Amino acid sequence: MTDKVPNSVWRNPVHFLAFGLGSGTVDKAPGTFGTLAAIPIYLLMQHWADQTYLIMLISTFIVGVYLCDKTSKDLGVHDHSGIVWDEFVGFWITMWMAPEGWLYIIIGFAFFRLFDILKPWPISWLDKKVHGGFGIMIDDVLAGVFAFFALQGLIYLGV
Repeated sequence: MTDKVPNSVWRNPVHFLAFGLGSGTVDKAPGTFGTLAAIPIYLLMQHWADQTYLIMLISTFIVGVYLCDKTSKDLGVHDHSGIVWDEFVGFWITMWMAPEGWLYIIIGFAFFRLFDILKPWPISWLDKKVHGGFGIMIDDVLAGVFAFFALQGLIYLGV
């Protein structure tokens, strides 16, 4: 990781959440580990009604804008690689309305990581042009939306 992990991750609740409950502190591939850390939480939420799940998505996005903005300002690093709350929310978007089962979780994980890493347009444009907490969140939200449609497309096709 190019960004040093600050000790505040373990002392400051805002930083701890922004760093994905500590999952963003790994040396290699913190985004992937952040997405993996989102899976157990998803397993607790997968039975929720679609409307309840949508309210959770909106709420965690709004909270995420604050968490990511505050943490990046405190650290003096825009979008520190360890900030992975955006990966949590992006993965949860991907999995909205997905059928239960590990196959869908694995496919959803793969689609989300693919779109988050490759950043096709307009994700790449947002990543470069939009800053602050909203900027940190929005590219992963859009990657989650792309992955959501890819996953739902496979489900629709009966795959």
